[in-house]
Amino acid sequence: MKKIIIKKEIFDMFPDFKRGVLISENINNAEPNDKIKELLDKEIKSKEGFSSHPYIEAWEEAHRKFGSNPNKYPPSVKSLIKRVSKGKSIPFINNLVALFNYLSLKYIIPCGGDDLDKISGNLVLGFSSGDEKFIPLGGNEVENPLPGEVIYFDDNTKDVMCRKWNWRNGDFSKMTENTRRAVINIDGIGKIPEDTIKKAGEEMKSILETELKASVKFVILKKENPEEEI
Repeated sequence: MKKIIIKKEIFDMFPDFKRGVLISENINNAEPNDKIKELLDKEIKSKEGFSSHPYIEAWEEAHRKFGSNPNKYPPSVKSLIKRVSKGKSIPFINNLVALFNYLSLKYIIPCGGDDLDKISGNLVLGFSSGDEKFIPLGGNEVENPLPGEVIYFDDNTKDVMCRKWNWRNGDFSKMTENTRRAVINIDGIGKIPEDTIKKAGEEMKSILETELKASVKFVILKKENPEEEI
């Protein structure tokens, strides 16, 4: 059985890291959902003119700690907030992508997901050895992460789902209108309280169940509980 695993070395460097995980089955992602689009559009408007926030600063600090420049390789939530603060829109790609963009904007935390049927091994968050393979979202050229970079990867194929913790997603595991099984992550660190992760996860679980008719298990992984079976 597959597992979601956060490696011990992550907690050795970041003992207060916590990851909300939603394991979702039987998702109806084919038809655009008006309610989810409404929620996303409302949140985009509310963040126009938005400036920095302690939660974004917490992620910038974490990136610097593992050796990444958050200005050159910004955490996903920083890029998202920066985009909408300038009045730019976010395209509605599909329900799942719109949903995690909505939650990320509302709670100002990184949120992303992967199509579980495209991953053959365990889903692992750990430090890169440098020989893993990464094709960025929308790209076709293979890259290798830098040794010591925090990556999220398939431990069977060594394909990377996300580089630099939450900077850029990989193409192979992207969620499409055909996605029926997904693992969605909501990350907190530093000043971001576990209660924020819990609230965001519970809201997402409710929307997945009511709007997309999914069966959902929600857990929070942390130092004391670093793994979960799928």
